[in-house]
Amino acid sequence: MRGMNVTETGSETGSGSDELIFFVNGKKIVERNADPEMTLLTYLRRKLGLTGTKLGCAEGGCGACTVMLSRYQTHTQQLLHFAVNACLAPVCSLHLVAVTTVEGIGSVARKLHPVQERIARAHGSQCGFCTPGIVMSMYALLRNNATPKMADVEEAFHGNLCRCTGYRPILEGFKTFTVEGGCCGGEGRKNGCCMASEKSSEEDADEASPLFNAADFAPFDPTQEVIFPPELMSLTKAQKSASLRFRGDRAVWLQPDSLDEFLRLKWEHPDARVVVGNTEVGIEVKFKNMVYPVILAPAFIPELNTVTHTEGGIVFGAACTLSHMGAVLKQAVATLPPHQTEVFLAVLEQLRWFAGLQIRNVAAVGGNIMTASPISDLNPVFMAAGCKLTLIDKDGSRVVQMDDAFFTGYRRTILRPQEVLLSIEIPYSKKTQFVSAFKQSPRREDDISTVTTAMSVTFTPQTDIVEDLRLSYGGMAPTTVLAKKTASRLLGRRWGEELLQVACSSLAEEMTLDPSVPGGMVTYRRTLTLSLFYKFYLTVLQKLREQGVNVEEVGSDCLSATEIYHQETPSSVQVYQVVPKERSQEDMVGRPMMHLSALKQATGEAVYCDDIPLYENELYLALVTSTKAHANILSIDTSAAECLPGVVCCVFADDIPGSNATGPIEYDETVFAHHQVCFLFLSDQSGDSVRFMTMLMMFPSCLQVTCVGHIIGAVVADTQLHAQRAAKAVRIQYEELQPIITIQEAIAAQSFYQPIRTIEMGDLEAGFKQADHILEGEMHIGGQEHFYLETNITLAVPQEEDGEMELFVSTQSATKTQSLVAKALGVPANRVVVRVKRMGGGFGGKESRTTILSTVVAVAANKLKRPVRCMLDRDEDMLITGGRHPFYGKYKVGFLNSGKVVALDVSYYSNTGNSMDLSLSVLERALFHMENSYSIANVRGRGFLCRTNLTSNTAFRGFGGPQGMLVAENWIADVAQILGRPAEEVRRLNLYVEGESTPYNQILHQFTLDRCWDECLSRSRYQERRAAIDLYNRKNRWTKRGLAIVPTKFGISFTAVFLNQAGALVHIYTDGSVLLTHGGTEMGQGLHTKMIQVASRVLGIPCSKIHISETSTNTVPNTSATAASASSDLNGAAVQKACEILVKRLEPYKTKNPKGSWEDWVIAAYFDRVNLSANGFYKTPDLGYDFDTNSGRAFNYFSYGVACSEVEIDCLTGAHKNLSTTIVMDVGHSLNPAIDIGQVEGAFMQGLGLFTLEELHYSPQGVLLTRGPGSYKIPAFGDIPTQLTVSLLRDAPNDKAIFASKAVGEPPLFLAASVFFAIKDAISAARAESGISGPFRLDSPASAERIRNACSDQFTKLCPPAEPGTFTPWSVQV
Repeated sequence: MRGMNVTETGSETGSGSDELIFFVNGKKIVERNADPEMTLLTYLRRKLGLTGTKLGCAEGGCGACTVMLSRYQTHTQQLLHFAVNACLAPVCSLHLVAVTTVEGIGSVARKLHPVQERIARAHGSQCGFCTPGIVMSMYALLRNNATPKMADVEEAFHGNLCRCTGYRPILEGFKTFTVEGGCCGGEGRKNGCCMASEKSSEEDADEASPLFNAADFAPFDPTQEVIFPPELMSLTKAQKSASLRFRGDRAVWLQPDSLDEFLRLKWEHPDARVVVGNTEVGIEVKFKNMVYPVILAPAFIPELNTVTHTEGGIVFGAACTLSHMGAVLKQAVATLPPHQTEVFLAVLEQLRWFAGLQIRNVAAVGGNIMTASPISDLNPVFMAAGCKLTLIDKDGSRVVQMDDAFFTGYRRTILRPQEVLLSIEIPYSKKTQFVSAFKQSPRREDDISTVTTAMSVTFTPQTDIVEDLRLSYGGMAPTTVLAKKTASRLLGRRWGEELLQVACSSLAEEMTLDPSVPGGMVTYRRTLTLSLFYKFYLTVLQKLREQGVNVEEVGSDCLSATEIYHQETPSSVQVYQVVPKERSQEDMVGRPMMHLSALKQATGEAVYCDDIPLYENELYLALVTSTKAHANILSIDTSAAECLPGVVCCVFADDIPGSNATGPIEYDETVFAHHQVCFLFLSDQSGDSVRFMTMLMMFPSCLQVTCVGHIIGAVVADTQLHAQRAAKAVRIQYEELQPIITIQEAIAAQSFYQPIRTIEMGDLEAGFKQADHILEGEMHIGGQEHFYLETNITLAVPQEEDGEMELFVSTQSATKTQSLVAKALGVPANRVVVRVKRMGGGFGGKESRTTILSTVVAVAANKLKRPVRCMLDRDEDMLITGGRHPFYGKYKVGFLNSGKVVALDVSYYSNTGNSMDLSLSVLERALFHMENSYSIANVRGRGFLCRTNLTSNTAFRGFGGPQGMLVAENWIADVAQILGRPAEEVRRLNLYVEGESTPYNQILHQFTLDRCWDECLSRSRYQERRAAIDLYNRKNRWTKRGLAIVPTKFGISFTAVFLNQAGALVHIYTDGSVLLTHGGTEMGQGLHTKMIQVASRVLGIPCSKIHISETSTNTVPNTSATAASASSDLNGAAVQKACEILVKRLEPYKTKNPKGSWEDWVIAAYFDRVNLSANGFYKTPDLGYDFDTNSGRAFNYFSYGVACSEVEIDCLTGAHKNLSTTIVMDVGHSLNPAIDIGQVEGAFMQGLGLFTLEELHYSPQGVLLTRGPGSYKIPAFGDIPTQLTVSLLRDAPNDKAIFASKAVGEPPLFLAASVFFAIKDAISAARAESGISGPFRLDSPASAERIRNACSDQFTKLCPPAEPGTFTPWSVQV
């Protein structure tokens, strides 16, 4: 198919459908049966076999599916190139469009495009799943602008997410395309050459900064790009009528070519949905199960796309895209007098943060208005400006002003069913009119608003008397609203302090919310209405003074409240110790070698599980899951599902040939919901509840579910779409039981798993008696979603004999998958082979929870004897697979006047969920890290596992360590605050020293934390920064800066001793090539790359001769999960041993022929009948801790690190900026500095999400409310610290691991706590302005809501929270 220039699909168009003609990567596609409900992504992957474009979320929120569309515009005779989300673009919208995917711009086999080469060689691809989308965003930018600025690059990535890299290397690689960062070829450009590195005086000559050399990149020549297909240009020019009709199973797509035809069709089909960009309707169909039988697509009607400049303003056709509208308004701002463009600037300010570029490129302004979202970013501006809307039907048109009467209810407008929106006129502003727009959201980039507002004030000329005022808010009601009462009270008043007081009091009364309102955050949202008005008030004061009006001057300390946020381009430094010059160039250990799959990942050629071509008779599975947190299932009705097209069968517990019991350690879970003895409750006529014990004889058991998302069954069908539709059609009747959702509920009910763990050292009572002060406190640490870009997927292929089955799984734990699948199928493990090529991210989320899907898919494949595949949608994956454990910590600390801590009693409560999973080990690691890096003589830590009706929580990078350490850092910060001493002094005073013992009696050897601390203080210029921050905070009332330096000590090894083992298998073939297999899996962390570096050094051959194909259970058996940061240590040692065996076997032939080549020695050994295959095995020595006796070595060694971070908070909104971070990390002698620095940065950014941004919301009934990138926000490109320095500690060999290296995957994550405590430091400065001092509780994450609410001031006092217990909250703290 790919070799043909024309691809024709479908039979003759006898279905009443037109031919859909478009081009993909220069090849013509003629589709005769276009389905209106099929997206471009599905078409590319399933019909054309182009799997480079990835599915990450299906809602346009992650950018993994980005492609470029190109269209010839006949009216301008120009080509238009733009990036779009293929997961939302309907294939029917692509008539006469050229689609370019990542495969179309370059390949490893053919030729790399410079974009692909640079992201790979700059180390900007780790797991690689997001890489094709990022490549295509950059490519589309370069097609429109061959020499962009860094600001253009950053804007292009607003719609792209990456979970691995921390973003820095991506920006560094692409900076080489920009005017700021293009390579000067060693000419030494004045503003800094990429080949030079700044060195401070104390840095040694063997320290290096650049991880790549931009001079090695192939030059970028924009004249060599792929041309627009000439045939497509001819077809576009020759097109007479553009009216099109495409008919599918459930919907018909009508694309009129004239306004008259559009209005006629709308008259005939008044309930038809109008679609331009499909950015809203696509989500409704996918996630809200909406069916629209008729879709009208008027995107190319000229009247709906025109832009007209009138006397009063600019009129935009309703189908104008937001990107086009933005470009027109920018041009107007550049050319018109400033007083006319106030409204335009407000619109542009909102567009800056409106979704991602991929969405803005297709979303229409009319769609944004007509969606009538209560949190729309633009509607408040249109309303405050009094924009005029032209509505039209076939009988005529009418003009209405956009005011609070336009929206008649939640997502409803005044338009009649047959009417459409023709255009919007955005007016010029008047000379005495000032307009501002504000948006506050959890994350600045590509996020939905918490509160959005636009404010317009007009004054009587030459005065400060208010003539007209419009205050429009989104997020404060079911519709966009005007604060009319407040506005009317302010008319005729002078713009001054008195007006401000009246406005705030009035807004507090008028802008109220029910305490149970959807979205929650009631106090925060109400406070924002006042805070944002205050920003507007100050801004207008400034502008009035600029016009010469005599008003109060804005104090210099308040000026920062009026500043509009502009992102600074991040800068970074990476420092590592270079290898000695005398070392052989072929020895790659210690060199910044590129991830071996990076180039394939950048071209889309790297194969992930769902990229495996469909088997001929393959089926697709969709899960049927519980909608209740705790309930008995009374009945399951599959009749409706089984009647749907494509359905093959339903699968339930009765179809399991082996055991339904499953679980990674305890078999306390089930493959499918299982039978339990049930008591049924009936009511007699009086209504009293009576328990009928006799019913037990009739109903000895019933199915029970214990969390929302509990897998009940599955539906198997011919396609993913058919399976998912059928799964939703299964009807389940429940008898609800009382759930336990939160840690506090579990404590009240004493709902705990056993055992309760305790670590105790010293004499706690004596310690508290010795203390000068005793402090008690508590904090809650929220959970975290893994958000690996590739969701869970399993492909199960039954073999024809002996009950064999082959599974392709995205898992960190191939052996556990093998054993649990074998258990479910009732066969020995030797009949099941699990293969893992690579994962699109894991982070612990694929250590144990992948088996809940793999077992289900395997049972279905076994039942049907056909291959079965299932890749979870993002919302399913978030619902059923669990995440990081929420923790609640209570502490009592005794300390001396000096700041020395002498006693600690801490209790941890972990929200475990509905099964044990790995939770005991997670809790144990939290206890092992309860003192973080501080030496305390008398300590007791207790850990409780809370049994709740949430999805079972699981492993996540850090594995309990971050939760344990955050509580420690919280109490040490409190100690410093109580004593009024600098926090860094108290931390330094309490730090461990070499030879001291931990609470679990492990002596600290090769202790480097003090060196990390001192270097971090020096590199960050801590004292200088501290003085500058104190000065800044004295000068600014409404923005505050904070600074914190935080250490980490992370124990390396599995706490379960038996897991500390690994195997490797090495084959040497007669041509000298080497095939290496080991027990670890590749999830982006570069494990395979490091293992090849190890093998290369031991065998003494170049890395190019060594290949790793995959991880599989039939090559290396009984492997431990790739986890605990120990995979390089364990597998590296196993690889080393296997290679040493082979080197020993080859030694006689090297001795005999010393001048021979590697190939000569290999072939000689082969002819001498020497075994050229070897197994290596390694187990970590001297491990084994006993909780009962508090003895034994818990860890092989420790990784150390220190980070210093500076932040700036906006006290009025709670937003914060990450200004600077300096990290010093001890990774021993790095095996690969590029990979290790990538791990440090990636872990840090993941920790930044954990501690400042990512928030999982659950309803009181245990329903997860945040199920995708639209509502759950991981860090984006704009969240990187503006200055980021990462230094790998020099001269710190580790004698406990391969080639003196250290583990790096998990330890750096906690260093992001430096940002959390810098925020807390800044909040303390804000509270001091209000006369509040001393410790205060700040739970994690330090979200904008928590920051704002903690910055207590006159605005927060006007919006007190409702009394707990008087209402049912929208979400609860679990």
